[in-house]
Amino acid sequence: MDVGSRIKYFRNKRNLSVNKLANLSGISQSYLRDIELGNKQPTVEYLEYICFGLNITMKEFFDTDEEPSELKAALLKLNPDQKKRLVEFLLSL
Repeated sequence: MDVGSRIKYFRNKRNLSVNKLANLSGISQSYLRDIELGNKQPTVEYLEYICFGLNITMKEFFDTDEEPSELKAALLKLNPDQKKRLVEFLLSL
């Protein structure tokens, strides 16, 4: 798996710039850019930071579905509070 391309894929899906994702992840913009370009490979720890910034789990990151469903794409755009409210709503049905 090309980790850098995967990060870029999710970053674009969330409409985040490299700078914004770096800030959300707590890493430098240059380090994130190097990862996306394939010049560096992140450690598991840094990949967890990036997934946090993307608001996805490591499982979601490594899910190999190249074309996420419309629902999955919409879920990626939700913030944690919105996800919590959606789960509460679904459990109330």
